[in-house]
Amino acid sequence: MRKITADVVFPVSAAPIKNGVVILDDDGRILELGQRHDFQKDELEIYKGVLVPGFVNTHCHLELSHMKGRVNTGTSLIPFITSVVQNRAASEEEIQAAIYAADKEMYDGGIVAVGDISNQVDTFACKRESKMQYYTFLEMFDFLQEENANATFEQYKAVYDALELAPHLRKTCVPHAPYSVSKNLFRKINLENLGKGGTVSIHNQETPPENELFLHKRGGFVDFYGGFDISLDNFKHNGKPSIHYALENMDPSLKTLFVHNTLTTREDVQAAQAWSEEVYWATCPNANLYIENRLPNYQVFLDTDARMTIGTDSLTSNWQLSILEEMKTIQRFQSYLSFETLLKWATLNGAKALGFDKEIGSLEKGKTPGLNLLNLDSKLKLVLDTCVERLG
Repeated sequence: MRKITADVVFPVSAAPIKNGVVILDDDGRILELGQRHDFQKDELEIYKGVLVPGFVNTHCHLELSHMKGRVNTGTSLIPFITSVVQNRAASEEEIQAAIYAADKEMYDGGIVAVGDISNQVDTFACKRESKMQYYTFLEMFDFLQEENANATFEQYKAVYDALELAPHLRKTCVPHAPYSVSKNLFRKINLENLGKGGTVSIHNQETPPENELFLHKRGGFVDFYGGFDISLDNFKHNGKPSIHYALENMDPSLKTLFVHNTLTTREDVQAAQAWSEEVYWATCPNANLYIENRLPNYQVFLDTDARMTIGTDSLTSNWQLSILEEMKTIQRFQSYLSFETLLKWATLNGAKALGFDKEIGSLEKGKTPGLNLLNLDSKLKLVLDTCVERLG
């Protein structure tokens, strides 16, 4: 048994506790929360700083970890995608070493669960051995080619079937993005997930050409597909922002995690939340800066009571895989957001989005959420040298 105390305990699901105490059993399960004056000093582990639950990374591409530093920053999404395609090749030894190192980096950074995108089987061995929980989103795309949907689905379904589940692992078939998934492939994915519950994710409104494709059938994605001799002759745009194509073709009964949302408006959020009560939004600020040199307007999500979560994206599009660094970036550029708000995004909201909230996401009796120690300033704000020490 451990009795750990710090200047402030942030349960997330309840008000902060000054000089709080978290009592853990030998397996890291919370037995009780208390206050320091109720205990003898010699029975406590005393720390300066704040105690928070383990972080949840709702969007990562672990299988791209070997590509760190291979793709230039600030190019915008379409050149970025092209660079990923051109530079992805590597030896199996290099790929696996990078995957295991990235998994360790996330664990050491206080992350306890990850929503991870997979197109291949490369990460499956690491996930089975990991100390973290993983929700694998087996991602599919057919470049809007309706006639290829069946073959594409079968190709990715074989990868999906190859992931053997364990108590700390879950999986779902998901669409990549509105601009890359045909209506037929959406239908195949929906049928595969029918009756299984769980969460699906989709990349959303990350770059201006995405909306332009659906509003006017012109712009960067038309040129991008043309460069690969992929015809969009049969693609019919709906005259609406891209998220509406996703809403027209996804299953509103499932939890749906929209990822990036860099250009998402108040009207877009309201439309999605009217479509389903199970909508979550993942922001990956450092990746947005790395690729597009822009961030979402977070006030839009506050004003609409959106359930925000935080992801890191991949080491192809980020300098590290740290939820703490994502929180710092948000507060650096949009400082009206409080630490408590960001902490909820980074913990409980993420746990709920992935369906892990019975065990993690908040400091509550009976949970095993992990325990992180952070150093904040006197106003309980993140600062440049705020770091995380994993205590449990």
